[in-house]
Amino acid sequence: MPSPTIRRRARPAYPILLLLAPVLAAGCATTRPGVPPDGATPTPPAVGATADQPASPPATPTATRPTPTPSSTSPSTAAPRTGLRHVFPVRADDVSYHPTHGAYPATDLFADCGEPFVAVTDGTVLEVSRVDRYTKRGPQGPENGGLSVSLLGDDGVRYYGSHLSVVASGVDAGVRVRAGQQLGKVGRTGNANNVCHVHFGISPPCTGRDGWWIRRGVLWPARYLDSWRRGGNREPAAEVAAWHREHGCPKAP
Repeated sequence: MPSPTIRRRARPAYPILLLLAPVLAAGCATTRPGVPPDGATPTPPAVGATADQPASPPATPTATRPTPTPSSTSPSTAAPRTGLRHVFPVRADDVSYHPTHGAYPATDLFADCGEPFVAVTDGTVLEVSRVDRYTKRGPQGPENGGLSVSLLGDDGVRYYGSHLSVVASGVDAGVRVRAGQQLGKVGRTGNANNVCHVHFGISPPCTGRDGWWIRRGVLWPARYLDSWRRGGNREPAAEVAAWHREHGCPKAP
């Protein structure tokens, strides 16, 4: 009897199918990572992305707050300077003034109408009045100066000239001026009683038009005027600062 034929048992195919399943699945996929469906526009990978590490989301922009611009009529916050050049406020050969003044500290500089009124020192224009609103029937005080200019010197002192006949073109609040630069002309506006002169006042830079009683002058200017007229450079900053420390900014005359 012939020997029986030994047949090898066929190994089941499912292990091979299991190994081929991922390959077959990849071949049947409609898209691959990073490849859009048919007809779609490809999206480039984010900058900095890798196959294993996606890019970090873009940082949210931080809002930038604009740098505030100081108001043109606000007193400067810069530290006052010393050693600045000071000049006599009226540029004319014939100017007279008294060491005193009626009712409050100031000086009237008498000169011909039309003579130049100039900046005492380097600084910034604070206030300008180009319209004469004074009337004898109105309140006495707020509009007495008629046409006027007030200047905040770089020394921290406010210099005020009023009764002008005209304010120079380009002299406006916030404008920088230099010592000796013309601000206007001697006149007789406001309550000047038809006499050509400039009312000149020295004060600390308190704010607001309602502070006319400060702006018109708080110190006697004669000794400074005497110095400047002779070509000296006497500085009122220390006296103004001392007055301001003692009185502050009074809310009424």
